Amino acid sequence: MGLEIERKFLLKNSDWRKLVEEENLIKQGYLNSNAERTVRVRVKNSTAFLTIKGKSQNTVRQEFEYEIPLVDAELMLKLCEPPLIEKTRFIVKYQGKTWEIDEFEGENKGLTVAEIELSSEDESFELPDWIGEEVSHDDRYFNSSLIKKPFSSW
Repeated sequence: MGLEIERKFLLKNSDWRKLVEEENLIKQGYLNSNAERTVRVRVKNSTAFLTIKGKSQNTVRQEFEYEIPLVDAELMLKLCEPPLIEKTRFIVKYQGKTWEIDEFEGENKGLTVAEIELSSEDESFELPDWIGEEVSHDDRYFNSSLIKKPFSSW
């Protein structure tokens, strides 16, 4: 069984940009966005994945991710609940940890969120100066929620 332990934060400023090591274009959609479970199709650059996630309990949830053929993913995206999530993911290393910073486009333009995946809920890590308010427990920031109520409508 796969587990995802993830914390999400808003950003105070753009100082993180000078630390970017990698940049990926992501398009994703949800075949199921139910709070109990989500089924997501994601295309990251030219690689595609099917991901199933269970219900979040604090910052932990089950996660199963499988690489799938790109042509299948493109067809599945047409079956997804609208709108699709489009974002650029920036990879930043800070104090030995990897931060994923998502800058959203489309109906979620203007939203930028930083995520860090941990190996346990009580794992310690240092917050960079550019990290702001934690939003890990705010469902509005889940990608599966952003298709139902985009950032532009807040």
